[in-house]
Amino acid sequence: MALPPGFTPLAEDPVLGPAIVSGLEKVEEELREAIANSDPFADATSRHLMEAGGKRVRPLLVLLASHLGPNPGNEQVRMAAVVVELTHLATLYHDDVMDSAPVRRGAPTAHEVWGNSVAVLTGDLIFARASSLVSLLGAEALGIQARTFERLVMGQLHETMGPADGEDPLAHYLSVIAGKTGSLIAASGQLGALFGGADKQTVEIMVEYGEKVGVAFQLADDVIDVAGLQDKSGKTPGTDLREGVPTLPVLLLRRNAAAGDAEAAAVLELVDSDLTSDEALAAAVAAVRGNRATAEAWEVARQWAADAVAALAPMPDSVVKSSLAAFAEAVVEREA
Repeated sequence: MALPPGFTPLAEDPVLGPAIVSGLEKVEEELREAIANSDPFADATSRHLMEAGGKRVRPLLVLLASHLGPNPGNEQVRMAAVVVELTHLATLYHDDVMDSAPVRRGAPTAHEVWGNSVAVLTGDLIFARASSLVSLLGAEALGIQARTFERLVMGQLHETMGPADGEDPLAHYLSVIAGKTGSLIAASGQLGALFGGADKQTVEIMVEYGEKVGVAFQLADDVIDVAGLQDKSGKTPGTDLREGVPTLPVLLLRRNAAAGDAEAAAVLELVDSDLTSDEALAAAVAAVRGNRATAEAWEVARQWAADAVAALAPMPDSVVKSSLAAFAEAVVEREA
């Protein structure tokens, strides 16, 4: 397995790099075993997204964080890595149903192949497998998983309901992505450090780092939706605009327009118009891309990444620390 982009110090280290790659290969084997089902139909639906690929960033963070302690990459660490990836995969089944997404990782989504009910039940089944595995890791890990699961669900619920009356839409959105994305990445760092035997302060640092880098990652995705190039991101620019998803650039546009920015108001007219046709969508994307709100959105994402790096400051210098910092910086400097 190749390391995902953004982990240059790790990839260049002659000892730690191969150790992490070897660990990821073992995790991939254990992931396939964990998701297997004796029922042929359930087995096929459960394997659908896993076999479509993925960067495996969360398992990688579990393995990497375990090297902050004296007992890295052990069986419990690998099991924790499987748990977080299973949890992530399960959320994708549910997200795709709620978003009516036709494609995931270059393959038709499960609900497109088997229908909504099967997709939702498959997600539930994978969640159950993750819960069964984490129970073997003890009460502390079970508590981390349960609290993370709750935050994932509440993040999705709050996104579905929208901001309450009088609530700042931007603050609401940040809380949503902290729950939907930040929580599981934070749990990945926490579980890896915990089962690697790291001290309490280091475990807490990985929680803070994971939350912030997870938010930065999602915010960058928001901007890439309007600023990215299709041939690099693999995603049609403006997908979120067409679906009316209130992402960061649009939220900043609305804030600027409300403050009297005439240019932002003009762009919003395009964003809020009928974007069914490809021509209308392209015009809206170009307008948002050229507005200062997009540059402001990049700055917000970069600040979250910088805060993630700053959270690592109390830790002594190491390849692990520099790799975590490089990853945080890479998530907001990418085009896909």
